[in-house]
Amino acid sequence: MTQAPAIPKELLAKAVSRGWTSERAASDTIELALAKGFSLEQIGVAMDMGLTPERAAEYLQMASALRAPGGNVFNDQQSEYIDQLKKGRFDLEWLNDPRPTVGIRATMKDPERGLTLQDINRAYAGVPEDAPEYRTMAPRGSAFDADVPDMGYVYNQKYQVWSDNVVALYEEACSRQWSATRDIPWGELKPLPPDLERAQCQIATLLTEVEMIASDFPAKWLWQMNQHFHEVKMFLCTQAMDEARHLEVFRKRALANGGGLMRCLTGTETFLKSILHAPTYVQGSFLMHVLGEGLVLDIFRGGEFLAKNKTEKEIYRLCIQDEARHVSYGTMHLKYFLEHHPEREKAIAEMHALAEVAELGIPGFLTNPFIIEPLAVLMGDGVKGMDKGMEAVRLVWVRMREEYLNRCAIAGFDRRDLTKVPAQAPF
Repeated sequence: MTQAPAIPKELLAKAVSRGWTSERAASDTIELALAKGFSLEQIGVAMDMGLTPERAAEYLQMASALRAPGGNVFNDQQSEYIDQLKKGRFDLEWLNDPRPTVGIRATMKDPERGLTLQDINRAYAGVPEDAPEYRTMAPRGSAFDADVPDMGYVYNQKYQVWSDNVVALYEEACSRQWSATRDIPWGELKPLPPDLERAQCQIATLLTEVEMIASDFPAKWLWQMNQHFHEVKMFLCTQAMDEARHLEVFRKRALANGGGLMRCLTGTETFLKSILHAPTYVQGSFLMHVLGEGLVLDIFRGGEFLAKNKTEKEIYRLCIQDEARHVSYGTMHLKYFLEHHPEREKAIAEMHALAEVAELGIPGFLTNPFIIEPLAVLMGDGVKGMDKGMEAVRLVWVRMREEYLNRCAIAGFDRRDLTKVPAQAPF
């Protein structure tokens, strides 16, 4: 006789953590599952998928039925409903919806734009309230069963993820999508002098390196955000697509004209890691949207101005419109977070503490030869004009610092008298 495997204590602990009342009750259920032919691995996977004790009992009953002669995959309730269907009888409970919102029609404010999220929100579901009572994937405004599973969302308060412009930004993102394959005039890309080509490729390599963080970061947090705030999740999905396209287009630019991919830097990688491993969403969002993407946006603007051909100008122009959305969301999200945080002063103090540390990386970024010198070459129209190019780089320093401080002020924590970033370039 084959002896049933011993139940690991870790599996019992997992069962209790998933709401299986007690180790004794969990042990009984697991032993029954093992007797029905399920493995310990399968049982563990079922728990990870959110299987409740009630559902577990139902599935075990179903498994018993399937193993019986003429076994039936359907439980008693399902079998009864099937019998009713065979007799031409329907439940139709779903038609009985007493809620006053049923029957309200949405009106397009601007027929040329089509039916927007704003139109729907005005007519039906409205903007989300501060804190939903449920943590399910049921759409905001829908009815749902009382025993729906808890999805385990972590971010259930509006102030943690919301921005007052996120709905409009989502609509803009959808309407302004573009293709790095078809919408860039690659045929206009002509050979450049070696120094200009290498400078452009070094910048393109940097941008290829940094852009995907704005896809990886939302992916880490999206599943933790309550679907009640679906507009935020939808916008972050557009951001992920934007950044994938940015990586694509800058990698193509580095390789398309014979220059090639060049150097990636330890300092840049360290900053990217700090974003990805930030302990909270708002901290990571500040590092990425307000600080990192803000600096990148300034590089994009400079790139469009310095473009040597129509191809580069269009690359930077299209990337600017995308990046501006991301920076705008991050800034206004931080503003909403600080204005609505239940401990506002404490939250502001914590953001100042984070900014103090993060700002230490700005001087290093703006004095790295693999960043500053390629910019100077492009701005000076070649190595021969680097003195002139460095004058322009000094202006870039001032602009980057000023716009970063503006974003912080808009968000509600003014850094002008606190930042250690020099007001002028030190060179």
